[in-house]
Order: sequence, then C-alpha cells, then structure tokens
Amino acid sequence: MNYCNVALKPDEKAIYGLRELYLRHGYRHYKVGKFEEYDLYAANKSFLKGDSILSFTDTDGKLMALKPDVTLSIIKNIDDKDGAVHKFFYNENVYRTSASFGGFREIMQTGLECIGEIDTYSVCEVLTLAEESLRLIDENCILAVSHMGFVSGLFEECGFDEVEAREALGYISSKNSHALREMAKGVNATEKVIEALDFAARFYGTLGNALKTMKGFCFNERISEAYSELLDVCEAIEDKELYADFSLVNDMNYYNGIIFKGYIDGIPDSILSGGRYDSLVKKMGKSSGAIGFAVYLDLLERFYKENDEGSIDVLLVYGKDTSPSEVARKARELVGNGLSVRVLSADDGKKYAVKMKI
Repeated sequence: MNYCNVALKPDEKAIYGLRELYLRHGYRHYKVGKFEEYDLYAANKSFLKGDSILSFTDTDGKLMALKPDVTLSIIKNIDDKDGAVHKFFYNENVYRTSASFGGFREIMQTGLECIGEIDTYSVCEVLTLAEESLRLIDENCILAVSHMGFVSGLFEECGFDEVEAREALGYISSKNSHALREMAKGVNATEKVIEALDFAARFYGTLGNALKTMKGFCFNERISEAYSELLDVCEAIEDKELYADFSLVNDMNYYNGIIFKGYIDGIPDSILSGGRYDSLVKKMGKSSGAIGFAVYLDLLERFYKENDEGSIDVLLVYGKDTSPSEVARKARELVGNGLSVRVLSADDGKKYAVKMKI
C-alpha cells in the first residue's frame, strides 16, 4: 500500500512532491520564523497579496507581525555580499486573509527564490520549475508570461508620469484597450505606439506568436531588452509551451522584468505567481537580482476539498448479533488488502449509506 496516497490530502501530496522537485534541482530548504518586525511589511504593503497584517506588541514593546509573506523575510535575512547565486525553496505557514475563506487564516505556502546575479539561464530554470510545479499538481495547466520592461517601455514612449503610468497599468490589467487608447491619444502618442498598447492589453496566445508581433514594437532600449529576453527564454525552453499575456502586470516599484502566472483546470484564479523583482531587493538595501514564485496552496485546498465521510472503499456494517471478533477479523482482512474501511452498526450504517448515497 502507498501510505502517502491513502493518508495525505491532495494539497499535502503537492507539498511533498514540490519539495522533491526543488531538491532535485539544487534548491536548499529555507526556514524562517513565524514573525518579523511589523515595519518590514508595512513598508512593502503593495508587494503583499492583500494589505491586512496581523500584528502584536512584543514584551519589549516592539510591534511585531505574524508573517503574511515569505519573500520579504528571505531578502531581509540573506547576505548577498559574496556574489553567489542563492537558491532556496520554502514550505511555510503565512498568516493573511484568504481568497477562499473569510477572515485571517494560517495558510501553507510553497515557493522558491533565486537571488544573486540572475542571468538568462536562471530565468529559464525558474520558469521551467514553475511549469513543472503546475504539471505535478495537474497536467491540464497553463503558464502565462509577461514582461514589465515591455509595458514600462510603452509608457516611456507615451511620456506618462508616475500617476498616469499607474492608471494605464490598471487599464492593461483589466484589458480595457478603449480607455488605454483614449489615454494615449490624449498625450499625442503615435498610431504605432497606440497599436502596441492595444496589443499589450488584448493579446493572448503562445509566446512564439507574441514575439512575432512584438518585434515590430521595439521603439526604445527598454522594449528591445524585454523582447530579447523573452526571445532567449522562448528558444531555451522550447520543450515547454509558454503563453503570453501582457495584461499580467505588477507594481513597477517592485517588479522589473519577466512576470508569470500559472493556472490549472477547474480553478478560476492563478494558483502560481512569480516574477523578477530586482527593484524590491534594491529597495531593501541589497544589490542582487532576484526571481521566484509561490504556489497558493489555499486555492488548491479548496479545489481538492473532499468529503472525508465519503472517501472510503468499503462500508462494513454489522448487526446486533454479530460477534465483535468476527467484525474485527473482517475489518483487518479488508485493510490488509489495501482498502479503506469504515465500520458501523446496522442502524448507523443505514443512516450513513443514505446520507452519502453509497
């Protein structure tokens, strides 16, 4: 009998499967404490998934927080002065509001971080592991990529200031190409730039097809660099079919390169999210680059939530006159044959069978 398959829930199996995957690729397990100083999260609220933070006052009067995020803690505690590329994965509980349930919850989160001198191979490796992480959970999956350099390069062509860029970012995220067009016309952007903005807001398809069109929009160095990086990635991981969706955008104060989201069949929201966040590392006083992702196991838990009362192979029902030893012998026999068994008296068995429609 494979006890892991019997005893573990699907989300728990995913944790162990992902752990094995990351270990095989040379990533080390990283353990962080349950809480950090509140200021760490308060200063980076827009980076967090949700802005609610559980805080408490420590015995020395310092304001502390139960960690809502792992990435910030890793960056804070890592020493990047040695110039090495640090590769970590984690299985940690985070404390925050969940999209699946009301109020705060303790949520197990799995992810990995690659911090140091990030080159094209590092990006390809993380994207490959993201795609393999999705496939480990469900074969029916999609990994979609975007690039903040492409988007910010288009905003540069339009001459958007910080406020206008934030507004335009919202239009791209919501695929509101009409509002984006009107905004670009208002700053006298060229028709070619407006066409590129429309493409960024509306395109969804394979990365290879996206690059064919994107090649004609290399108006400046920032866009050209984004195009070259995406092209290198597309060529390097040719056995993986990546999709392009430039409406995937994140805060420009933290993300500066490739970003991506992963989806599996049956869950309407992304179950995996990640990207290049050099800007966050520099904001925290470090000089390294960084790329990583997290798998949201609370969504997986909701998707695979099973009715424990129904997850059995055999309902063994005994009558009042049945010998307890005979019932025990039969139960042992069934369990020994690799079956899961629920033993109930005749009355309870009847109620259970009707309730579960066995």
